[in-house]
Amino acid sequence: MNERPELKQAFGRLLGPGVPEIGCAECFDKLDQYVELELAGGDTEAGLPGFKAHLDGCPACREDYESLRALVGGGQAL
Repeated sequence: MNERPELKQAFGRLLGPGVPEIGCAECFDKLDQYVELELAGGDTEAGLPGFKAHLDGCPACREDYESLRALVGGGQAL
């Protein structure tokens, strides 16, 4: 079967994440917790469900995450 990744990606955007998603305000409030948990090697999805899905879909919050991650982690964001 010939898969069409662009079609799969389009459907994924239409359907949204398969997990609960948070909003920008909650993301901003808990961003430090997420980064600390991530740096400690914790399970970010269990600790803050829907957070990664929001970061994957929101360029503004992703930029804030990458900046904070680089600042406190001394390295690149995931």
